[in-house]
Amino acid sequence: MPAKQPDRDIRIAAAYIRVSTDDQLEYSPDSQLKIIREYASKNGFILPDEYIFMEEEGRSGRSASRRTEFQRVVALAKSPEHPFDAILLWKFSRFARNQEEAILYKNRLLKSGVSVISISEPLPEGPFGSLIERIIEWEDEYYSINLAQEVRRGMEEKARRGQLQTNPAYGYRVENNQLIPVPEEAVHVREIFRRFVAGEGLFPIAKWMNSIGARTHRGNEFENRTIEYILRNPVYIGKLRWTPSHRRGRFEYDNPDIMVIDAAHEPLIDDATWEAAQEQMRRVKAKWRYHGKPAGDRKHWMAGIVRCAACGSTLIFAAPHYFKCNNYVRGSCPSSQHVPMADLEKLLLSKLHYDMATVDQMDYNLVQAADGMADELQLIRRQISQAEKKKERLREAFLAGADSVDEYKEVKEYLDRSLGDLRQHEQALSTAGTKKTPQLLKQKLKEALDILDSPTASIADKHDAANSIIDRCTWDRSTATLSITYRVVL
Repeated sequence: MPAKQPDRDIRIAAAYIRVSTDDQLEYSPDSQLKIIREYASKNGFILPDEYIFMEEEGRSGRSASRRTEFQRVVALAKSPEHPFDAILLWKFSRFARNQEEAILYKNRLLKSGVSVISISEPLPEGPFGSLIERIIEWEDEYYSINLAQEVRRGMEEKARRGQLQTNPAYGYRVENNQLIPVPEEAVHVREIFRRFVAGEGLFPIAKWMNSIGARTHRGNEFENRTIEYILRNPVYIGKLRWTPSHRRGRFEYDNPDIMVIDAAHEPLIDDATWEAAQEQMRRVKAKWRYHGKPAGDRKHWMAGIVRCAACGSTLIFAAPHYFKCNNYVRGSCPSSQHVPMADLEKLLLSKLHYDMATVDQMDYNLVQAADGMADELQLIRRQISQAEKKKERLREAFLAGADSVDEYKEVKEYLDRSLGDLRQHEQALSTAGTKKTPQLLKQKLKEALDILDSPTASIADKHDAANSIIDRCTWDRSTATLSITYRVVL
């Protein structure tokens, strides 16, 4: 039975409330709601409790995609029922501090017969009112941008003076805004550097730290990325690192905006150890693409090598003697790729032998691991990642009902075109300056196969041999096809 349409003689309103942390003069959520209720009562609106949408405190207004309550109220307003006639706000800046998004969403809402009303910024009727509204939107966006620039400028100035702006790294505590070594943690930091320079991997070092009961400052166990962060942090040679464009929750070690400044705290390692660790890290990154389990901890040398053709996840061991897609096991891939271990191993080895024998006729690329174009390549890959995330947010907005089919299709086509251009650029940079040398690829394949064919080689040796030559290997059960992309580090 279709939902009952509301009586349009009775005007129903929704309330959207957001409080940011950058405005100390701003009303609290309860105060905003009180003012909105008073306005609704005086102006003939009914404001049901189920149409009150309140964001978590501190949620930024710069991007609509990150505001869940905003997406909910817009989706409901654009639904076939659109059960309310207006969205009431304390100020237009609560709706958006990005003028482009403000205009976009207001126009979409107007097409559904839903207006956006700012209680503290009443507008006259007609074109003059629209002009004033645009000026308010522009002022809100300018305030937001200017505030962010001022905050960033202040942080950059503090960074240039070598002043601490972050929580202390493992190995230090803060006293009077100064980093002070924690003796027991400092011992661990020095041992982490020693082990890594000696050739021990990130995963074994993390396992060692956890085995002795060490924990991060947040109380978590150590992981590969935790150890890598320590090994790449110049704080341990008496410097501070700060990145103006740093995103919360992630760190991009190759970001060209990184600032490294001499500081006054006591270093925990010497410069020679630091340089040796950075050189070892460059060698590790050039050789391996993924830092998972140590090869010796795997049940078969193909684990982590072969991937699902449908979703790209690795195939994992499944008792008693099979491989299947990891994402299928977790419920997120429609294809199991279920294959007997012996059959997959036989097929993979046959493929490697065949390609070695016909390397002269193969179409392949060499991967340049030198530093020449690393910065530009890293930038392109970040842009690809950002575009892919935009596609995912666009899809979520569409599924939530915030975007129509036409809106979704138009933006998706644009993002697909952009991704295509970026990937072509990435491919060109990845292969630029390389010269195809079949003899080199053939030599590397032979070296790997000598180990893979050996009955005495360990799982670890065979995994490392395969990983040294295979860039990507996918199994497609539907066509019984094994595809391999090779890599040769120059």
